[in-house]
Amino acid sequence: MKIHEIGSVLWMNILLFLTPKNQVAFLHNNCTLRQAMKKMEFHHYTAIPMIDCKGEYVGTLTEGDLLWSIKKNFSLNFKQAENFPIMKVQRHHHVKAVKATTHMEDLINTVLNQNYVPVVDDRNVFIGIITRKRIIQYFYEKAYPNQTNILPQVL
Repeated sequence: MKIHEIGSVLWMNILLFLTPKNQVAFLHNNCTLRQAMKKMEFHHYTAIPMIDCKGEYVGTLTEGDLLWSIKKNFSLNFKQAENFPIMKVQRHHHVKAVKATTHMEDLINTVLNQNYVPVVDDRNVFIGIITRKRIIQYFYEKAYPNQTNILPQVL
């Protein structure tokens, strides 16, 4: 990965950290609670990005959001909740997306508070995610280039 110095600011292309959309599970905003839970369980996700019919990022759904929704709206009766639209699920955390042109410093500030950061293009179309793990892996390898890597490889 290339690091360029512009004045006193380091510039890195954040897309080099990107896991592209075709390698990320996501939900369409017209799916049901049951479909969301099945996809999250299959992929072992605790949070999953949601997109609309135009491919635009509309938010992230978490396990906690699902649980609280089932508790609040269906008295913990999953069978009754199966066909509930995910867009009616109240989300408790705003997972901020960044543009593909975001500066590295801004990405790091965002990933400090999120396990992953959704990345969108200039039209707000979801293009993938950047994980906190991938960024830590990169800086670990830069800090300890001759070390046996004790961190698991990032896909």
